[in-house]
Amino acid sequence: MTSAYGFHLPEELIAQHPVEPRDAARLMLVGERELEHHVFRELPALLHPDDLVVLNETRVIRARLFGRREHSGGACEVFLLHPDTAGMQRWSALVRPAKKLQVGARVRFDDNSIAEIVAAGEEGERIVALHLTQPLEAFLREIGNVPLPPYVHERVDEEEYQTVYARVEGSVAAPTAGLHFTPALLAELEARGIEMARLVLDVGLGTFRPMSSERLDQHRMHAERYTIPQTTVEAIARAKAARRRVVAVGTTTMRALEGCVRDNGALRAGSDETKIFITPGYAFAVVDALITNFHLPLSTLLVLVSAFAGRKRILQAYEEAVSRGYRFYSFGDAMLLSRSTE
Repeated sequence: MTSAYGFHLPEELIAQHPVEPRDAARLMLVGERELEHHVFRELPALLHPDDLVVLNETRVIRARLFGRREHSGGACEVFLLHPDTAGMQRWSALVRPAKKLQVGARVRFDDNSIAEIVAAGEEGERIVALHLTQPLEAFLREIGNVPLPPYVHERVDEEEYQTVYARVEGSVAAPTAGLHFTPALLAELEARGIEMARLVLDVGLGTFRPMSSERLDQHRMHAERYTIPQTTVEAIARAKAARRRVVAVGTTTMRALEGCVRDNGALRAGSDETKIFITPGYAFAVVDALITNFHLPLSTLLVLVSAFAGRKRILQAYEEAVSRGYRFYSFGDAMLLSRSTE
């Protein structure tokens, strides 16, 4: 039942801004029998020397577009979610005001580019055709705004919502476990001989969507695109052969790796999409340890970490985090979890 993944969270523990420096965030180490309290900059000493750490290099795009409806001039918003076609000229998007932006409506932006509503989706989204006066990258840079999580109400510098290793644009939300890393911390991992590999999973807006059905098997999971390089596949194969741990930085990295194996029968290089919903009983094929933030009550991500580390252990850790004033959600503190052996 989805109700088994609820917990009380005081509103004041929802982090409204990141800590400075990034690696000053707190880090809870969740062991089989005990909890340890650290700061994130201690991570290199907490990992095993032969660990393989896998990072998600996605970068958040400036997906929020503010314009005006043609003819009426009314203010409106187009929130790009993901491309609907390979040519990047048609996108799935959320629009406001939705009632006034039906099929055929056109939104004009300050550079005279147009977003035309060409179809309606099954869950209230729209398919928009972009008629641009400049290349897409330049258009988003000039007109777009970085979308912050809906529960963040303070102004934040957009670079604070990017990881320091973000490289490939495509997400509408940050892979938040990676926000704690600094160049110095990455250099220390490398100096200790801890191997790092990279992939890309474009984080969708569904990451913020709470479960609304009573049963886990009734929840419809969102799809997310990912790309896994051959070098990462080879690094993981070497680690597994040597019985070394694979440490996923974030649930997005885990979804890419485990989704690839579930959907293809093996870890393969290339690009695909996954709708994997990791629930208790799932047999993890790749990931041995997970770095992640503290998640929403009744969220698919809380179910995922419970499947990985054990629901009882996770809820006890969350109760401890609340009692000690840990900061929650995207700009909050982090956990280091090992896979449950139960």
